[in-house]
Amino acid sequence: MESRRVRVIGVGPGDPEQVTLAAVEAMRSVDYFIVTDRSSCGGMPDPLVTARDRLLDRHLTRPPTIVRIEDPDAVPEAMATALRSRSGVAGLLVWGDPAFYDSTIPILRSLPGLDVEMDVVPGISAVQLLAARHRLVLHEVGEPLHLTSGRALAAAVAQGQENVVVMLNRVIDLPGLDDWSIWWGANLGTAHEELVAGRVATVLPDIHTARNRVAERAGWIMDIFLLRREA
Repeated sequence: MESRRVRVIGVGPGDPEQVTLAAVEAMRSVDYFIVTDRSSCGGMPDPLVTARDRLLDRHLTRPPTIVRIEDPDAVPEAMATALRSRSGVAGLLVWGDPAFYDSTIPILRSLPGLDVEMDVVPGISAVQLLAARHRLVLHEVGEPLHLTSGRALAAAVAQGQENVVVMLNRVIDLPGLDDWSIWWGANLGTAHEELVAGRVATVLPDIHTARNRVAERAGWIMDIFLLRREA
C-alpha cells in the first residue's frame, strides 16, 4: 500500500488576517495543494477558488503548485489520483475549521489503496466569528449549546433544544419560533459579510433580503445563526 502525507489546514471563514500562525506555517511547508474547482460546471470562475487563491497569495512566499479537481462528484477518486501521481506533502485547505461539517477528513480516511499520514491544523470557525461579530457568549452560564444543520433544526427544537447554532442552510424557515431571538451572519470574514439580530418575527424578512443580497454580490453564500429561546 502506498503512503502519502497530507496536511489538512483550517483557514478560517474567509478573512486572510484570521488565518492562524500555525496554518501559515503549514501552508508554507507543503509541496502542493489539492483544490476543488467548480468553474467548469457553471462556466464561471469558482468564487471560493478565487478566495483561496487570494489567501495563498497573501501568506505564501513563493507561487504554489495547485492540483485542481474539476468534478465535485468525483472528489475521492480525483484526490486519490492526485496523491498517487505526486510525491511530497499535499495540502488541503478547509474553510473555517475541519471539525465542523466538512468531509475532507472522512474522505482521506477512506481512499482505497492509500495509507494517508494526516495531520490537521485547526482554524477559526464561523461559529466563533459569529459570536465575536455579535459580541455575545454562545450559551448562558452552565447551559448547553446545540450545533446542528438547517435540515435538522426542527427535530432539535422538538427535542427541547433552546440554544442552537445552525449551519448549512438552503433556506431559513422558522415556523413556531417567532418569539425566539436570532443572531445571523453570512459570508463572515469577507467583504460581503452581513449581520442581522433581533426577534425572529421582526427580523426574518431582513435576513431573507440580506441573504439574497449576499448571494448576488458574492456569487455564493455561507450563513450561520444562533437561535435562543428567551425566558
